[in-house]
Amino acid sequence: MISGGNAQVELQALMERKMADKETTSDSKEANGTLEPLRGWPNLSHGSESGESCHPHSPSLRAFGAQKQRGRRIDNMAVQPDRPTWSKQIEFTLAGIGNAVGLGNVWRFPYLCYRSGGGAFLVPYVFMLVVLGIPLLYMELIVGQYLRKGPVHVLEKVCPLLKGVGMATVAISFIMCTYYNVIITWALYYLFSSFQSPLPWQSCNNTWNQPNCTDHVTNSSYSTTASQQFFNHKVLERTSGLEQPGTLRWELFLLLLLSWIIVYLCIFKGVKSTGKVVYFTAIFPYVILFALLINNVQLPGAMEGIKFFIVPVWDKLLSLEVWINAAAQIFNSIGIGFGGLMTMSSYNSFNNNVLKDTLAISIINSLTSLLAGFVIFSAFGYMSHLQNIPVSELAVDGPGLVFVVYPQTFVTMPLAPLWAIVFFFMLLLLGLDSEFAMVEVMVTSLMDGYGKPLLKYFRLKEILVLMVCSTAFLLGIPHVMQSGIYVFQLMDHYTAIVSIIFLAFFEVIAICVVFGVRRLSDSLIEMTGKPPSIFFKVCWCIVCPILIGVILVFSVIQFRPARYEDYVYPAWAQGVGWMIALASIIWIPLGAIHTLWILPGTFMERVRRSLTPFGLEKVPAIHPAGSGESLPDLAVKL
Repeated sequence: MISGGNAQVELQALMERKMADKETTSDSKEANGTLEPLRGWPNLSHGSESGESCHPHSPSLRAFGAQKQRGRRIDNMAVQPDRPTWSKQIEFTLAGIGNAVGLGNVWRFPYLCYRSGGGAFLVPYVFMLVVLGIPLLYMELIVGQYLRKGPVHVLEKVCPLLKGVGMATVAISFIMCTYYNVIITWALYYLFSSFQSPLPWQSCNNTWNQPNCTDHVTNSSYSTTASQQFFNHKVLERTSGLEQPGTLRWELFLLLLLSWIIVYLCIFKGVKSTGKVVYFTAIFPYVILFALLINNVQLPGAMEGIKFFIVPVWDKLLSLEVWINAAAQIFNSIGIGFGGLMTMSSYNSFNNNVLKDTLAISIINSLTSLLAGFVIFSAFGYMSHLQNIPVSELAVDGPGLVFVVYPQTFVTMPLAPLWAIVFFFMLLLLGLDSEFAMVEVMVTSLMDGYGKPLLKYFRLKEILVLMVCSTAFLLGIPHVMQSGIYVFQLMDHYTAIVSIIFLAFFEVIAICVVFGVRRLSDSLIEMTGKPPSIFFKVCWCIVCPILIGVILVFSVIQFRPARYEDYVYPAWAQGVGWMIALASIIWIPLGAIHTLWILPGTFMERVRRSLTPFGLEKVPAIHPAGSGESLPDLAVKL
């Protein structure tokens, strides 16, 4: 870390550069009803020869892109005086933890760990956390807090050519919220089913059970546990594949509606109401996880499961798929590229210490994943003991993992229905925290871009939130068909693994390369008075762009189609999956085309200006040839 004395020197130097910018920038003038370009534009150049500031000056030192228009300075902070902030800063920290710590920790992390050979997954996971997760989260919180905007307008400012990345983050968050809430629906089903004794998945004496059901130790490798059959044949009533959609599961349909009503009631008042909810939703799950861990380690076979979790199979590290899955899990779990935490940080106070929040969110998130790993792999060991097969051969996949393995352990606990109730209530809370953030990304982006016309049409923001939730609810209906689990797995594979790698890559290019590490550092100094450490600068400048680029290339080369257990998706379904992925990725080229279309000048002038931060905010009038006006220097030289 850089000492306090050096930080003070850097802050003083930054202030002097700002004052120099202020003196050298002349007022904007009106000429035939049009604005002349600001002569201060060259100061936007990254690494300019004059050594001046890397981003536009602002008299309050609190906003990018300050403009002079009609002799009057317009500041980014001044144009949004009514933007709400968190009542207390701890509310943002808890909301960030709640957003990061979600169902992915108790479901996707153990699932990917299991598919990747157990302990072998932990090595790339920790590596990706240190060199990608923490630096990129820090980067997102800085720009979100500094610009006080959602991801669409943040990316539009830092790199106009890649403003589509911001749109893509909104698209991917909205797509995810349509199927993520289905997991909450299943949790509600289990929650209501837990109010009976014995638990419905405790024995094989039910109408939905198959002959190969077992609730005790058996020598048959073809047996399945009672909890597996309850999920497949009672909750889902699943068919054999997408080719057989089946009928609508009305119980799940009504619970899906209930889950969206809960989401709406928790967030319709914005961050003021969300901030109060997260005090409970972010803390309660840890009590339940620790209680389950204490119970599970006492079960027969538990240590075999834990050994599978912590002892690496080193040959697995040679598989690129393991490293790609580790990176995707970091992005998914922390929320890199989804815009949720960037949106939440836009409601921070300007001088908030984002490094503290970065470390709290990322470290607690990863520790939670490890805690959930010990809980579920100890349960894996118990299931393998019951079925008399190795842990590596258990038939669990996708989201079914959390609704099969965990319930199997409740029947071994005293007061089993009580433990089942509190566990599925915990799942409900974990899911709601993440759902809040994904819906808020869409709402904030709409309000930032079209706030006045939308409020004129809908009159109240609460009605806009209702429309967003209603649309997401309708799009979630295919997941509560009898073939819903196959729809869910298809969407999750192409959204949470394929799309997010593309989005993370272009976001890093926009912020770390085009906007530049120096501008990022200067903005942090303005907010906190302290520059980032050399570690973060190296990660932003070199490690993150190169590493994500390599991951993107190999994820395309070694792409594996989606699957669910033994079911192989047909070619047409894989095509639908790619359309789902393109629903978010397509906004990147569309945004670039739109930027080049609206900018004036020749094609090369448009390209240069589109690669200049805040290029869309300072579009000059088209002057006659030979007027002497020049284009601003570029952040990235062509």
